[in-house]
Amino acid sequence: MKKLEKFAPHFYAIFGFIVIAIIYFYPVLSGKQILQSDIAQYTGMSKEQKDFRNEFHEEPYWTNSAFGGMPTYQLGAKYPHNYIKSLDSTLRFLPRPADYLFLYFLGFYLLLMSLKIKPLQAFFGALAFGFSTYLIVILGVGHNAKAHAIAYIPMVLAGIIFIFNKRYIVGGIVTMLAAGLEIQANHFQMTYYFLFLFAFVIGFYIYEIIKEKDFQHLYKSFAILSIGAVLAIGANATNLLATAEYAKYSTRSNSELTFDENGKKKTDTNAMSYDYITQYSYGISESLNLIAPKLFGGSNNEDLGSESSMYQFIVGQNVPENEARDLVKHMPTYWGEQPIVAAPAYIGIIVFFLAVLAMFLEKRKIKFALAAAVIFSLLMSYGKNLSFLTDFFINYVPMYNKFRAVSSIQVILELCLPVLAILGLSAFFNADEAPRKKALLYSAAIVGGLLVILILANGAFDFTGETDKMYAQQYGPEFMKVLKEDRESMYFSTISRSLGFLTVAFGILFLYTKKTFSQLTTVILVGLVMVLDLFIVAKNYIKADDFVSKSQIERPFGEPTEADARILEDTTHFRVFDVDGQMNSARASFYHQSIGGYHAAKPKKMQELFDYQIAKNNIEMLNMLNAKYIIQTNQEGIQQALENPNANGNSWFVSKIKLVKSGDEEMKALDKLKTKDEAVINSKVNAIKENTFEKDSTATIELTSYKPNHLKYISNNSKNGFGVFSEMYYEKGWVATIDGKEAKILNVNYVLRGLQIPAGKHTIEFKFEPQVVKTGSTIALISTLLMLITIGLGIFYWRKQQKNLVEIK
Repeated sequence: MKKLEKFAPHFYAIFGFIVIAIIYFYPVLSGKQILQSDIAQYTGMSKEQKDFRNEFHEEPYWTNSAFGGMPTYQLGAKYPHNYIKSLDSTLRFLPRPADYLFLYFLGFYLLLMSLKIKPLQAFFGALAFGFSTYLIVILGVGHNAKAHAIAYIPMVLAGIIFIFNKRYIVGGIVTMLAAGLEIQANHFQMTYYFLFLFAFVIGFYIYEIIKEKDFQHLYKSFAILSIGAVLAIGANATNLLATAEYAKYSTRSNSELTFDENGKKKTDTNAMSYDYITQYSYGISESLNLIAPKLFGGSNNEDLGSESSMYQFIVGQNVPENEARDLVKHMPTYWGEQPIVAAPAYIGIIVFFLAVLAMFLEKRKIKFALAAAVIFSLLMSYGKNLSFLTDFFINYVPMYNKFRAVSSIQVILELCLPVLAILGLSAFFNADEAPRKKALLYSAAIVGGLLVILILANGAFDFTGETDKMYAQQYGPEFMKVLKEDRESMYFSTISRSLGFLTVAFGILFLYTKKTFSQLTTVILVGLVMVLDLFIVAKNYIKADDFVSKSQIERPFGEPTEADARILEDTTHFRVFDVDGQMNSARASFYHQSIGGYHAAKPKKMQELFDYQIAKNNIEMLNMLNAKYIIQTNQEGIQQALENPNANGNSWFVSKIKLVKSGDEEMKALDKLKTKDEAVINSKVNAIKENTFEKDSTATIELTSYKPNHLKYISNNSKNGFGVFSEMYYEKGWVATIDGKEAKILNVNYVLRGLQIPAGKHTIEFKFEPQVVKTGSTIALISTLLMLITIGLGIFYWRKQQKNLVEIK
């Protein structure tokens, strides 16, 4: 009974997290789901895969619905023996997105437990972390994988801290499982960024241990960390191996082309340009958004309300009041240096205040590691605005140049500042009276003084944003003048707001020093005010109106248009080209086999074919991709389906092969390639002896059976011929057979498949049988079994230790 009482606070905390997560996203109780823009695109991309799974009860691992064809490794593919994913599904038992909010709370609570924080303080700390504006907003826009990865990081950090505090068994188990869960969340950018945080924390512990000369503890800690890391990686082997394989063929890898789409020699050989990587660079002065949410206007889509100057201006233009109210709900008030911002990255004025308090009162030196990580995170988020540092990391730090939106590295400070805040609150209660009062006054003076300076320094800002020229052209100079008035008003009101919350928090802690409040009352009051501050801001960016019916989520692009309906009447196998969506929309992928799509790591060669050829109206490229229909919007705004009578079909014989010696030559050869009669092959990567083939007038290759991962054709030609297939070439996994005998697949026309086909009538099959899935699944099974054995041994030794302790007593 006493053991249960010991765990009771933790059960209450977890129950509280469940209730709060559901209440915050209360529309999920009525079956509604949040409408997330990125998830809508994912739904379009993955529809063929899901349909196949439902019909055949297996995974295709390939889809033809986007970019002409690509592996589904980064589209939610389900792998055999992925038991760590089953554990994750168990933890995410709440409806989405309440499940991610619950994980935020749970992981951070465990982290604070590893730092020996009292349960009630840890409970409020977890809420403060979870309600950080950035973490809430990414749920609203559909960055689920990012949220998923962020949620497990506190658990990994907790395990590391347990280990270095000599709680080897619990630390080893937590680290191993949490690291496994973190990797399976499948957002490698977030995981990569948090490796820097781990480096700061582990570096701190190494320094402390070496200083104490406790080398046995150091060796044991690293042994446990190493075993946990190896097993966590092994349990995710299939996804890691598949992702590593696909990455080489995606836009995240370097191109073999040495000239750009305009024919000029490339000066940057990196897969992603410097401008692309640093496009979302945090403004240096914009850092102050962390403590005053709308200092830089909040977002590109703010509700100014009927008290605003903009509302009065619109009404003054003879616009009805109800229409004016709707218009001011979507104003571009953000005037920072990033292109688009869905919400400010507000971590809370009270969180910041308590974090400063920690630097005065917390005796544990881990605070310096956390503070250093905060500073590092902030500096790196400046991107091109602190170019010497960013350039160094892009050029010399492995993998750093593989990720864009450098401002998102602020997730490190999003984690560290709430930890410091609760350390500060805890240290406040543990400190002696004199240093406690002194630290409280110093912290309030620093944070309050900073806010006052901002009020006095308003003249240093012109309240003009990067995109204001566009707004001025659209709406005129008078509109911009009024918008700047509202931006300036928001500037003062948000500082006043932060000063108000700071004053309340300071007052509560000050009254504790006067013994007016008990410690319990103080924790509850400070915790409530801290969470309320964040809750109010976050609620501005995710509202009940953002939730829609399940059916709308399942069909995010609405009902098929007349153009879609016309195309769907055609039951043959072909592709469409959506002129409006091009390579950045999955709408066409939801209904058809599309040349375009939406993905963070598109197939590299397909993207290049678009940039170098299709975007320049080379219709032959659409023909060879079997783009039978072109969807475009007419002047009346109605989508039309235009049939392309010159589409080459699923496959065809050519009579001539153009041999080239490089990717550059291959791409240039496509400029004037007559795709129905000739094909181009890079002889450096495709060995082929002949370059002239024959075909008679009746020669055909007919598609007789279609599945995304299994295609059957019947070829008929009186001569030895060369067949081109309008399917994407992918070096790994695809196996071709002619009458059951394996045949070599050649990469032709930069993106397509080709086969040398002997004379006569033959059955040709393409099957996608990725070896990477088989290998990875075997490793995952073995690693999971070793995980279970490790956990079993850990529990056995722990119980043995507990028994020995009882006997000693």
